[in-house]
Amino acid sequence: MLNALLLGLLPILPSAAAAQSVPVLSSTPVLGGECCPGTVWTPDSAALLFLDGPPARQATGIYRVSANGGPVTRQFSNVAFFSPSLKWAVRPGDPTTLENLTSNKRFTLPTAGANVTWSPSEAQVAYSVGQTSGNYDRRASRIYVAPVFGQPRQVATLYGGGVNAWLDQKRLLLSGKLSPGTRDRQLWTQDVGSGKRVVLGAALNFGGLSVSPGGRWVAYYVAFDSLSRNGLFVQPTAGGARRKLDVFGSYRWRGDDQLVFIPLSAGGGPHTLRQYTLSTGQWRTLGSLGDQVRQGDWSVSPDGKKLSYLSAKDGNVRVVALPE
Repeated sequence: MLNALLLGLLPILPSAAAAQSVPVLSSTPVLGGECCPGTVWTPDSAALLFLDGPPARQATGIYRVSANGGPVTRQFSNVAFFSPSLKWAVRPGDPTTLENLTSNKRFTLPTAGANVTWSPSEAQVAYSVGQTSGNYDRRASRIYVAPVFGQPRQVATLYGGGVNAWLDQKRLLLSGKLSPGTRDRQLWTQDVGSGKRVVLGAALNFGGLSVSPGGRWVAYYVAFDSLSRNGLFVQPTAGGARRKLDVFGSYRWRGDDQLVFIPLSAGGGPHTLRQYTLSTGQWRTLGSLGDQVRQGDWSVSPDGKKLSYLSAKDGNVRVVALPE
């Protein structure tokens, strides 16, 4: 509740009668024995991937389990960062190696050990190289883009920030300060070809930045700033007015037009899923988990049909079919 008050928001707290009327969504445990945090969906939404090793598994690697449960198999024998399509493996180092898993061809980039952010087509990457000591607000970060198998080029310098996402094949979403001495950070889009910038807003800081799958919207919150700035917002990335949502909690995108929330509730109890549709401005309650999510570990499948979460009740990874 304290966080919500600091944000100048009132979380949605259902009454006891309303809470009792919310249907409990059925969930299927797909991983047991408190295994494994940090699961991610495969691109086809058919399975979950997770890192595991001895003593639970014979060898360390990236493992796979069906979204319906069943046997666990090893997907990748080597541990690395993988592109969203799982076609590329990124092994940070000096330099960082990027390998195409179909052709086994490799190239390197001087990322200083940082991971990269992939464009939607995975034909380009973006990354930042910055100072590693001193006041973070004043640390310079140089932003680079590079085509696969190509040479990097610098497209921006900013302070106390970095790359947030690709919005399409040409635009990046960046946040940070243009000068180390300024108070506010800016949130802006930048065309990597022309350099054109579109400023979306300014604040002491932007938290929870999350871009919709199609790149049309960005969700974020502002905290510990002025009351007029604090809140949770959605905003079109093409520019235009932001929309303040009278809720605070954890959120994930379900397609380009819907945002699923687990609202903060000071009263505790099972977590409820609520959905906001941007095109209509309408809220809908999807149901209750009958459980709580442990440590914010939950995600919506790429096709928007399922949700996985780490159960606070039994420590298992569970999958829920979301209402249409």
